[in-house]
Amino acid sequence: MGSGVRAGSPPRWFGRPAVVVLLFPAALLLSGCQRGVQPPKSARAPMTRTDNVTDVVQGVPIVDPYRWLEDGKSQETQAWIQAQNGYSRTILASVPGRERLKQRLAELNDVDTVDWVPMERNGRYFFSRRLAGHEQSVICMRHGPGPQEEVLVDPRAVGPEDSTSVRLMAVSGDGTLVAYAVRGRGDKGAAIGLFDVETRKNLPDRLPPGDYFDVSPTPDRRGLYYSRHENAGWRVRYHAMGTDPAGDAEVFGSGFGPDKVVFAGLSEDGRYLVIHVAHGPRDAAEKTEVYCRDLASRGPITPIVNDIAARFYALVGGSQLFLRTNWNAPNGRILRVDLTSPERERWREVVPEGDAPIAALALAGGRLAVTYTRNVSSQVSVYEPDGRHVRDLELPAIGSAAFGGRWGSTEGVMAFSSYAVPMTIYRCDMVTGRDEAWAQPAAAVEPHRLEVKQVWYESRDRTRIPMFLVHARGLQLDGFRPVLLTGYGGFASSYEPYFTPAAVLWAERGGVYAVANLRGGGEFGEEWHKAGMLDRKQNVFDDFIAAAEWLVRNRYTNPSKLAIEGSSNGGLLVGAALTQRPDLFAAASCRYPLLDMIRYHRFQGAQWAVSEYGSSENPRQFPFLYAYSPYHHVKPLTKYPAVIVTTGGRDERSDPFHALKFVARLQAATVPGRPVLLRYDAGADHGGAGLPLSRRIEEATDEQGFLFWQVGLMAFQPSALRDGPAAP
Repeated sequence: MGSGVRAGSPPRWFGRPAVVVLLFPAALLLSGCQRGVQPPKSARAPMTRTDNVTDVVQGVPIVDPYRWLEDGKSQETQAWIQAQNGYSRTILASVPGRERLKQRLAELNDVDTVDWVPMERNGRYFFSRRLAGHEQSVICMRHGPGPQEEVLVDPRAVGPEDSTSVRLMAVSGDGTLVAYAVRGRGDKGAAIGLFDVETRKNLPDRLPPGDYFDVSPTPDRRGLYYSRHENAGWRVRYHAMGTDPAGDAEVFGSGFGPDKVVFAGLSEDGRYLVIHVAHGPRDAAEKTEVYCRDLASRGPITPIVNDIAARFYALVGGSQLFLRTNWNAPNGRILRVDLTSPERERWREVVPEGDAPIAALALAGGRLAVTYTRNVSSQVSVYEPDGRHVRDLELPAIGSAAFGGRWGSTEGVMAFSSYAVPMTIYRCDMVTGRDEAWAQPAAAVEPHRLEVKQVWYESRDRTRIPMFLVHARGLQLDGFRPVLLTGYGGFASSYEPYFTPAAVLWAERGGVYAVANLRGGGEFGEEWHKAGMLDRKQNVFDDFIAAAEWLVRNRYTNPSKLAIEGSSNGGLLVGAALTQRPDLFAAASCRYPLLDMIRYHRFQGAQWAVSEYGSSENPRQFPFLYAYSPYHHVKPLTKYPAVIVTTGGRDERSDPFHALKFVARLQAATVPGRPVLLRYDAGADHGGAGLPLSRRIEEATDEQGFLFWQVGLMAFQPSALRDGPAAP
């Protein structure tokens, strides 16, 4: 609990932004390929039988022709998936310039990368890094701020590199014990391993595969606290070292169902155990309860707050608890609680609500590092514990920042990224304010070749919505530029500028990469979030459609050149947009989506999303869910865009059946000419997490190559970022 990092970032191609090499030699750019929307004449989509199951939901009869595809383990469903994958491979293999595109994606991604904000413990730095030429990340350590580092945990020592992944979970305060998640092929969830830094060996203790939220080793290394999803819901348990995990005692969670997310962590000194109960998704919960236990006095678990319908996130600094909350503050504020006297009347506000929403709080060097989202870009401000403003950190450009640190240390660590700036890690002196680069891209980035700008447009109800545009500097607007439009719009998640290969790929070929900051996100506080959830979810789709119309109206593109892309909640966005306005788009990539909004809450871990979307079992919520549910609004004999739908067999958030049923219905409904493809990877988690690099590149190649092909992007000459954009 002594460190804080930016949470709730939207799903991305390769997880968190990567540190990449960004060069623009003209010889590497694709050219000379012609647009084609027709699949090969020999390719035919597999036939799909219908069973036309009829349900009566809230008095409304609903026909579900592909209900049988919900059984992902049946031999019939598996055979259908294999047939669909075979059809998709035939189509995708014929995409012009595919191998050159794959090569370019490898160049952008197959370099040394630090995955996220390092953890500093007792002068040691622990972090995940994927080395160039490796398929998966390894867990590394630096003995100090210098560049010398060593690998502690390598997944290749655990299992096959193409199917085993490790993820850094926690490090003990003295920097001698590392807890990490490890997942292999066929595992249902990740196991928790423990690594002794002094002996450079794994300890015999190991928690079995499952869905873990956090792990906190005790300072004396005699045990660890963790939270895990079980049949009845999330539970906090304690594991005593050297004992059988099957006997781990339950510490907290009894009585809370699977729709509540329970997680816990220790203070830096190990004295306090702080427990959160999120009523819904962690960063978009309608209510969060906070409990604390003084382990030194062996006191009871005491509620800090459990009776207010607002979000609270707690971090411990010494004997003080700092609460980031939206209670009576839609943009957020910071409260201080004395843990020796935690009565509510003694709480003190130390950072009041401002004109920009608070996105994250970290404690470092005895101070508060508060990350704001200001006009959809990060701003980091440092405060004393009593709320006195110390300074604002100077960021390299408009972009997104994540900050971490330790209350008892003198420094913080920050990750920064933007569309034209690969993620760079900085060490920040919390006393002097000086910072220095700790990890940078392996080669020089040339952001001057890209132009990044923010525009504003009006949605259907006249609400002003911001949108970022990335393209070659000096782009000429002629109404024929291929454009990739993406967005998210949900779960209070802000879609700030971050480095993504997609922006580079589209810009360097004379196209435009556009990101619409839709309602439902957290860009402008809780009111912005609420304006795009539950019965107001249609606002999100209206905002996205209005962005597409603005791009056409302002001569960036036209519907025959406009592609859309989204993942997870963004996949739902794409599904709704293409079913509501099929005339507006040429192609769509829909990744790891929820699409059947009548039945989504009955499967896997989707119950946590009911507070955001609603449930068809609620008579007041059924009408608005049914009004936009993409699966139920596919209409026969409609000219839909070309569509590729991606899903994974290990996705525990968005059950793969959403993708399967949607593809089947689209294939049956769309008029001939534009392909509808399923891309199913049996080993992929939600968003493609855990896949080795080669398979992530393969996935990106298929998706982006498909979109390029459909909008004719590869017909542009390879001079967009060298001599200015060429004419179409």
